[in-house]
Amino acid sequence: MLPSLLNHAPDALPLHVVTPDSWAGLPGAAFARAAGFTGKPGEIALLPGEAGLGAALFGAPRLAEGYGALPHGLPEGSSWRLVGGDAQAAVLGWALGAYRYTRFKPGKRAPARLLAPSGTEAAQAIATAICRARDLINAPANHLGPAELAAAVGEVAALHGAAFRVIEGEELARGFPAVQAVGQGASQAGGMGGPRAPRVAVLEWGAADAPLVALCGKGVCFDTGGLDLKPSSAMLRMKKDMGGAAVMLALAEALMAQQAPIRLLLLIGAVENSVSGDAFRPLDVIRTRQGLTVEIGNTDAEGRLVLADLLTFAAEHKPRLILNGATLTGAARVALGPDLPALFSNDDALAEALLAGGGAAGDPLWRLPLHDGYAAWLDSPIADLNNVASKPMGGAIIAALFLRRFVPDAIPWAHLDLYAWNDATRPGRPEGGEATGMRAALAGLQKYLQFPA
Repeated sequence: MLPSLLNHAPDALPLHVVTPDSWAGLPGAAFARAAGFTGKPGEIALLPGEAGLGAALFGAPRLAEGYGALPHGLPEGSSWRLVGGDAQAAVLGWALGAYRYTRFKPGKRAPARLLAPSGTEAAQAIATAICRARDLINAPANHLGPAELAAAVGEVAALHGAAFRVIEGEELARGFPAVQAVGQGASQAGGMGGPRAPRVAVLEWGAADAPLVALCGKGVCFDTGGLDLKPSSAMLRMKKDMGGAAVMLALAEALMAQQAPIRLLLLIGAVENSVSGDAFRPLDVIRTRQGLTVEIGNTDAEGRLVLADLLTFAAEHKPRLILNGATLTGAARVALGPDLPALFSNDDALAEALLAGGGAAGDPLWRLPLHDGYAAWLDSPIADLNNVASKPMGGAIIAALFLRRFVPDAIPWAHLDLYAWNDATRPGRPEGGEATGMRAALAGLQKYLQFPA
């Protein structure tokens, strides 16, 4: 159980979740009214008791994140039991709001704690998966390289009885040449060893006769841009360039925790895009697992190369669907801002399910088109395609069109171009790493595959 949640708290105080017209008859209402409490969403009022603090009122929020104001808005060290409100939303929002990254520096204060009502195990599992993803994204790159990211996949696999293996060295070079090319600049001995060498982590789980869901995550543990070096301002947060991998791992963990009636194939391409004498170069031509050749128009468009090999490997297993997540383009953030992942899909039913899931979970997505008219922008005079466009426009669409080349038309596929970061602290969303789009994907898959939450 997360440390901000309790399964036994005999001294827990009542926390009344109210609406503006539902609290007038509660004990202490006159005191709260005199203090200015109105019951609007997110408003908190502390009420006195015989020996000090006696209870609290909280205006019911519209979204689960609204409950995230409580762990640091109620007195430190206090324990509470829910009276009214949505128990699942309260547990999820409370845990997400209590989270702080404290690996290297303790938090300013301990959060208040909530007695988790029975039947909220699903919300607790989602919160646990999201907080693990946040920890991974927040970790500095010198503490989270390709080896550590792959090990994190192994830890989740062990928790849920999943099969796990790592593809690296000569096997990686043969089977995942694009992943190898991206990561070789950070490798030792030409890319065949060392903790920062590229690798693919593979997790497999579920009954053999269940529909196969393939998840692919871009795990670039740090992105310098390679030889097309980023400016320092653009490099500052590039420890989060493995955010897509963290989100896909969190999604896999939540699906396994709820015993979803599916088979899972999770693929994490764990690399570092570095500058060295071994780094791949502009105008190099590399071969992908699928056999297509790619001219490198820009070494900073590396995430799509990693995903190309993962998508090909996933498609070889003939899954029911493929979903990938990646912090892929700044263009998506320019278009949609930090909170709206761009959704691309070759299947309308899958896209509609994911959009509906995002709406239901309060974790919205926004669909952008796979516009065929731009496909020719990826043409290369010497290779099957370039990894960047010939025109400086539509960057998120171009990246999605590139990925589509590695997915057979017959397999439903969706791509999430996400930010994986909160720029400032808000209720339920502390500043730092975020599993953006994970709850949308979870609810969307439940809807599309028609299995219970």
